[in-house]
Amino acid sequence: MAGCGNGGGSGDTGAGAPPCPAVQAVLVAAENFWGSIATQLGGDKVCVRSIITNPDTDPHAYEAKPSDARLIASARYVVVNGAGYDPWMPKLISANPVSGRTVLTVGDLVGKKEGDNPHLWYSPAYVARVIDKINADLDAIDPQDASYFDQQKAQYLSVGLKDYLGTLDTIRQKYHHTPVGATESIFVYLSDALGLNLITPPGYMKAISEGTDPSAADKATIEQQISAKSIRVLVFNSQNSTKDVVAVVDKARAQKIPVAQVTETLTPANATFQEWQTRQLRGLLAALGG
Repeated sequence: MAGCGNGGGSGDTGAGAPPCPAVQAVLVAAENFWGSIATQLGGDKVCVRSIITNPDTDPHAYEAKPSDARLIASARYVVVNGAGYDPWMPKLISANPVSGRTVLTVGDLVGKKEGDNPHLWYSPAYVARVIDKINADLDAIDPQDASYFDQQKAQYLSVGLKDYLGTLDTIRQKYHHTPVGATESIFVYLSDALGLNLITPPGYMKAISEGTDPSAADKATIEQQISAKSIRVLVFNSQNSTKDVVAVVDKARAQKIPVAQVTETLTPANATFQEWQTRQLRGLLAALGG
C-alpha cells in the first residue's frame, strides 16, 4: 500500500483520496500532522487518511462533510486531537459507529481538556507519547504484524525524527532562557520544551489563538516589550494573521526584531511531520542567531 501518503493530498479533506486497499486497516486522523506520524508508524500495513489537509483550512471551525462521514465509517482506528480543537470529530465518530474501532484522543492521553492549550503536536514530549500509543494500538489491532510495527517505530525514532530532535537539542543548548515573544499560544509547548523564556502575556496569546480581543493591558505589555527590545525573536502563526497580529509583527520588524513563522498544519500539505517541524525549528534557530 505504499503511496497512501501523509494524509490525503490537496483539498480540505482527505476523503477524496483513492479508496484504501481492502486488505489494509484504515486509520483516519482528524489532522494531517497526526496522520503523517501514523503513516510512518503503520508503513505498508495501514492505510492512513487525514481529514484536514489544506493549510488554508482552520481546524477549529471546520464543518464536516458527508464524505468525511463515509471515511470515518470505514475506519478501524481514528486519531483525534481533542482538547476542544476538533469538536466536530467526536460527533462524526458517534454518528458512524463501527464495532471494535479504536479511537485515540490525544488530549485525553496527555491529560488536556477543552479550555487548555490544544496545540499538542507542538510538544515534543506529547508527540513521543502519541508515537508510543499509536504503536501499541497497532500492535493490538494487528498482532500478526506487531514486530513490523515495532520496527517501524524504531526506524522512525532513530532516523525519521533525527533532524527534528537534533534541532530541538541545538536550540535548547544554545538559547536556554533567551527571552522571546509569540503572538499566540501555539508556541507555548514548544517554547517550554526548548527552555526559552516566553514573556508575552499568556492572556494575549490565548485571546489571539481563540479569536477574541486581547485586553488593553496585554496589548500595552507586548507593545512595550517590543519597543524596549526585551525579546530576541517574535514567533507568529502565519495561518492566523489577524489585524492585531499584523500590527505586532510590523512593530517587531520595525524594531529589527527577527520574526519566525509557524503554522498550524503541515505546510506544504505533502510534507512529513518532521520535515515541517524541522524547517520551522531551523527558521527559529536562524532568527535566534544561528
